Amino acid sequence: MNYSCLPNEDGSLKGSKTMSTTVGMDIDHLTKEEMPTVRERILQQKEKLGLLMLEESARGGGYHLVFRRRPELSQEENLKWASELLGVKYDDGAKDITRVFFTTTGSAEDLLFLDDEIFRLTRLTPSPSLLREGSGQTLFPSSYHGIPFTDIIRKYWELNNHGFEPTIGDRDTLTYQLACDLRHICGKNADWLDQVIPCYNGFPVEEKRAKIKSALSSEYNGFPQRLRNTLNALTSPDLPKGEEGLADEDDNDDAVANSSLFTLPSSLKRMPMGIRDSIDAVGPQLSMPVITAICPCIGTLATGVTLDVHGQKRGLNLIAYIAGDFASGKGGIDPVVEAWMSEVQALDKMYQVQEDEWRAKKRAAKNKKEQPEEPKLPVRCLTLNNTVANLAERLANTEGKHAFSFTPEADTVAQKWKSTMSDFSVMLRQSYDGTKYEREARSADAVNVHIDKLLWNVCMCGTPDALYRVVNNYTDGFQSRIAVARTPDNTFAPLQDKPPVLTDRQRDRIQQIAHLLPLMYGEVVLPKLEAKGREWVERIRLETMKNDDRTRARQRFRVCVTAQRMTCCLMLCKVCESLIQKHGLTGAEAQLKQQPGLWKEMLLKAQTPTMLEVYDVIADSLLENALYFFRDRIENAFQSRDYAGNMNGERTKRGKNDSIFERLDIQFSFEQAMQQSVAVKGANVNHNTVRQMLKNWRKQKLVALEEDGNYRKL
Repeated sequence: MNYSCLPNEDGSLKGSKTMSTTVGMDIDHLTKEEMPTVRERILQQKEKLGLLMLEESARGGGYHLVFRRRPELSQEENLKWASELLGVKYDDGAKDITRVFFTTTGSAEDLLFLDDEIFRLTRLTPSPSLLREGSGQTLFPSSYHGIPFTDIIRKYWELNNHGFEPTIGDRDTLTYQLACDLRHICGKNADWLDQVIPCYNGFPVEEKRAKIKSALSSEYNGFPQRLRNTLNALTSPDLPKGEEGLADEDDNDDAVANSSLFTLPSSLKRMPMGIRDSIDAVGPQLSMPVITAICPCIGTLATGVTLDVHGQKRGLNLIAYIAGDFASGKGGIDPVVEAWMSEVQALDKMYQVQEDEWRAKKRAAKNKKEQPEEPKLPVRCLTLNNTVANLAERLANTEGKHAFSFTPEADTVAQKWKSTMSDFSVMLRQSYDGTKYEREARSADAVNVHIDKLLWNVCMCGTPDALYRVVNNYTDGFQSRIAVARTPDNTFAPLQDKPPVLTDRQRDRIQQIAHLLPLMYGEVVLPKLEAKGREWVERIRLETMKNDDRTRARQRFRVCVTAQRMTCCLMLCKVCESLIQKHGLTGAEAQLKQQPGLWKEMLLKAQTPTMLEVYDVIADSLLENALYFFRDRIENAFQSRDYAGNMNGERTKRGKNDSIFERLDIQFSFEQAMQQSVAVKGANVNHNTVRQMLKNWRKQKLVALEEDGNYRKL
């Protein structure tokens, strides 16, 4: 068995194309007395070593062991590292790549340890990209939604380069372009891109990787039109333009292509009924803004649903703000929100008629001793053009269900609540958490409110400057509870001949989903969604730790919760769609009433790869927009002398996005870490902050402290 294939220029194994993910080590010339001691030492260090196999050599007097390769080290360095870890001398004659192991005997006693992973690691063919310095041994998916990347790239050149692959004259530019586009479906991961993008026309692998690195550091401008057309051509080649799943011609204009927003990576037909209709009503370029706007509606309608996120059971409580310049398309969202809430609004109108009748009776009985009793009516759609007292009273009368507020002009809030913005902030913060809300006054005529769980979802649309008037405190947690979406920059976009509008069919389909959502009651745990959320949080944690980005690191906590709630809203619509398709609207309603637990079973099955992928898109979008609008304001607020919450040294404003960790060599000194920290974060960096950063890195096993006092990347 050959576990140590090395395709190096200075002595590759003939025919070898890829480096192995394993290293074979030969330990010989042990005495009979030494054998048990060495065996126990190896087995005790198996986790740290990455041991995959340990066998006694057939002729006796030694061992063969196989461990996971450290790709940043050469073959001989891997053997030396393992030798030092185990305290044994390796066979100097077995450090070359052509050496093979003659496997041990068939006796079970001679095979001392075997991890089944060895068969997967040695059988698969990893990309050379996975073996570059500092990378792990992950093997990435070779397809996207079942479409092989080889097919995607072939179709990409067919549509975007007349079927010609890059040649020596254009490979630099076209490889960079391809990497810019594919990063959106390769997790923005350099290793993954390196795996799927070929080295065209003799392109040196390091130069290709440099193009990938440049592509990843370039600005993100929404889901690229070239790639969208490629995927649509592969998934639904027969659809004419303008139909479901394919972008309209208007999407090709530079303004939309360069808009600073996230669009959904899957074709629009993958979104469930109601969601898909909402997107179609505003156009694909407004996918994220409209989804962000309607999720609070869905959470309000599914008021009986409680989602377990990180062990905390809360309703689908959501606060959204759609930010965009005037005439940027925000107005198209208004009728979509109205369609979702139409059934609740119809009930509210009935209650408002009763209130009007009471007011008329009260006026008529103005001078009478007997006054008509004021009705406590459960109006749920509440205007934001209201006082704190009236709004609090309304919220207390919703019979334990979610209230909902929508405004197409956020300045309504900024002007009405100007003197009481802190009250508004407190109410919304408590509604996001679904906690107790109380308001007391001395006067018997004044409003006194005691709400066990404040449930109030809100959606506001407005300009960016109105956003800053609504959110004017950056340390009280209000900002981190708001889901912010951006409309695209359409400043130079041509006037559309047929702009998207909400059709009667789309409204009817939305209303069918909205009708079923209130029939769902109970707590639900979604393990795949929870795992996806934790995976995302951990990824952001490691990224931010490498750059000591505290602002981004803190934002991830509530972004994760909000994104899980929003994804759950989409999945609930998927459940409703499945029921309607199978039973019709009336039959679906009957099914939910007769089988109260049916929706939970179906929701578990709705945790599909597509929905879990949408979670990443939503979470990335929320995080990017939070930092886009608030990073400087947050950092300035925490730097203020008035804020005393900093327990880990000075907070500093970061001026660059490149990572301190990535700037450092494999081996580096404290002084070099200090130098790179100053280069990235500015002159405010001191020894304490760098020491704390290195301590965090060591704790997370990103680096190790060497005997000479220097550090080594792990």
